Amino acid sequence: MNAPLPKSPLTDPISRRRTFAIISHPDAGKTTLTEKLLLFGGAIQLAGEVRAKRNAQQTRSDWMSIERERGISVVTSVMTFEYAGCVFNLLDTPGHEDFSEDTYRTLSAVDAAVMVIDAAKGIEARTRKLFEVCRLRDIPIVTFINKLDREARDPFELLDEIEKTLALDAAPVTWPLSRGKTFAGTYRFATKSVRRLDKDDEELKVSGLDDEKLAALLPPFEVEGWREEAALAEEGSKPFDLKAFREGHLTPVFFGSALRNFGVRDLIDAMAAYAPPPRGQEADKRQVEASEPKMTGFVFKIQANMDPNHRDRIAFMRVCSGKLTRGMKAKVVRTGKSLSLNAPQFFFARDRSIADEAYAGDVVGLPNHGVLRIGDTLTEGEDLVFRGVPSFAPEILRRITIGDAMKAKKLKEALRQLAEEGVVQLFTPRDGSGAIVGVVGALQLDVLATRLAAEYGLETKYEQTRFTLCRWASSEDKNKLKSFLDANTTAVADDIDGDPVFMASSAFSLNYDAERNPAIGFSDVKDYQKGATR
Repeated sequence: MNAPLPKSPLTDPISRRRTFAIISHPDAGKTTLTEKLLLFGGAIQLAGEVRAKRNAQQTRSDWMSIERERGISVVTSVMTFEYAGCVFNLLDTPGHEDFSEDTYRTLSAVDAAVMVIDAAKGIEARTRKLFEVCRLRDIPIVTFINKLDREARDPFELLDEIEKTLALDAAPVTWPLSRGKTFAGTYRFATKSVRRLDKDDEELKVSGLDDEKLAALLPPFEVEGWREEAALAEEGSKPFDLKAFREGHLTPVFFGSALRNFGVRDLIDAMAAYAPPPRGQEADKRQVEASEPKMTGFVFKIQANMDPNHRDRIAFMRVCSGKLTRGMKAKVVRTGKSLSLNAPQFFFARDRSIADEAYAGDVVGLPNHGVLRIGDTLTEGEDLVFRGVPSFAPEILRRITIGDAMKAKKLKEALRQLAEEGVVQLFTPRDGSGAIVGVVGALQLDVLATRLAAEYGLETKYEQTRFTLCRWASSEDKNKLKSFLDANTTAVADDIDGDPVFMASSAFSLNYDAERNPAIGFSDVKDYQKGATR
């Protein structure tokens, strides 16, 4: 039914790369699965605990204090490790919807994704939204149905939900041996083999579904029912097709329990065998192929103060083509200036090591002091801009105040740095009133306040503003745009790039102004490089 995993070694450095993200609804087990994948990659010796006890090791991919306190991921962690002859760049994205912008940008930097589904809950709202982003980018998806050792829904029901809800063919590669308290392992159709829950590192060969070695793993009253179920899955489900998978039409499905460290080995083996090597990336002028000799890349994330002792500022760049060599010079297309890449780094959450060289598909950290911004393209001289790193209009607007007026300048600089990092969006009103911050969700405001206090020593408060939404204003006619902005000074602000933003008290008010000014475009999406869409 499903092709066995290929065993041929990969020698070309680009074909060895596997760059992928993990997406899921919160609490589906994404961070736990990330840790277990890293265990198999030999990157860590001991997995942490999402809700660690006082003396237990903390989750390795969730390093920010607010993440450790709440047991959630709110920033993207980047982890590079080797396994099965491949170099994996694993991006653990925020699961919480309040940080959807960070996740969206991260998905612009990957070639595949692992979709984690809770076996008891099935497809949840956040999973559906993230899947749609993957579909827009034709990102192949491998599905991991997690928590089979707990109460779980019928596997056929889950497969049917994937196909109907996501319009995606589901091809089960493994099949669970029972579920809940009697969950004993998985059966692999293609190889007629079993992995036992208590012995995941061994594959037990069997003659088929009628083999007594299989029956011995199940409660007697479940044996016949399971055989019928597995036979139906083998005969009735879609066969795995590599081409359909890489085109984004089909997802191979694996079952397991990340917490019990089960099913993860099959999943990471599948990523090595099936996930595509680095794909070509669309730029404004042409498609850039991974095999091209000259280095290109784009910045999809910036993280400040990962090391509080050094107040560092790291730009995470996806290498799109060629070879990055430590010490080389690259052109920042936005500014036209040259940047020396003296200390590119590979990351493992907070831990890092110098990258002497990196290839297409790799994600490297570039230390810089405000030179690079999200969306920046770096090349060896060519003027091109990679697409697909947008900014979205925030859903919550707040003024931010500070009690000590002597620290106003420090606050202004801190907000600028955090806005460049993508933590919030920063708007400077043209009427001279206080700065306004914009976020997608309320939890972002908590993160902003926490970081301002911890990293900058600033105690701040939020105040309501009369505005509830904003849009980037643009026009083909520059004179008409200027006239509109001048006539609405009290409702106009500049974003961090100096692009004009029109603020409205309600959707009704915005529609009213749009109808009165047909030459003005009001956009809720802005490309980081090219200004508001028209």
